Amino acid sequence: MTTTTRATIADLYNVPEGQKAELVRGHLIYLSPTGSMPGYASTRIVRALDEYGEQTGSGSAMGGNVAFVVNLPNRQSFSPDAAFHTGPLDTMDFLTGAPLFAVEVRSKGDYGPAAERAMATKRADYFAAGTRVFWDVDLLGADVVRVYRADNPEQATVYRRGERAEAEPALPGWTMPVDDLFPKTRPFQP
Repeated sequence: MTTTTRATIADLYNVPEGQKAELVRGHLIYLSPTGSMPGYASTRIVRALDEYGEQTGSGSAMGGNVAFVVNLPNRQSFSPDAAFHTGPLDTMDFLTGAPLFAVEVRSKGDYGPAAERAMATKRADYFAAGTRVFWDVDLLGADVVRVYRADNPEQATVYRRGERAEAEPALPGWTMPVDDLFPKTRPFQP
């Protein structure tokens, strides 16, 4: 007889330093490192969220390697590329509960039918856990930022270059230029 031991939050704490994983269906799902464009975009989003949090005192920006522990039938954690958290930051433990606002920036392997299904499932999990607004950021497409809301999870508001994306009602008044997700300088040439 073969038995499979289900991974736990304790196992998530033991993921090797520098690794990123989520706990889904009792298994640790390791997430690949990201490339330069998605890394740049997520850093810019975290920076803009940090400024908003400082100005409003309403919460804190979280970067891409922060774990949010949730209690869903098929998912026990998230590790979004960027997020806004409204709870306390008074422990070295993972955050409890879903972020108010979550961002997933597509990486090189996040395209095609299977990736679309996986993104839709993850988006539904975010909403089931309590996230109010979710951004699906696609740096290769014309529809750069797709904003989904918990009150209408299948309908996205789309933002393109030259526009300002928002996260209403989760982050009242906060906007970010879509163009800020892209570097303004040419690549370094020695």
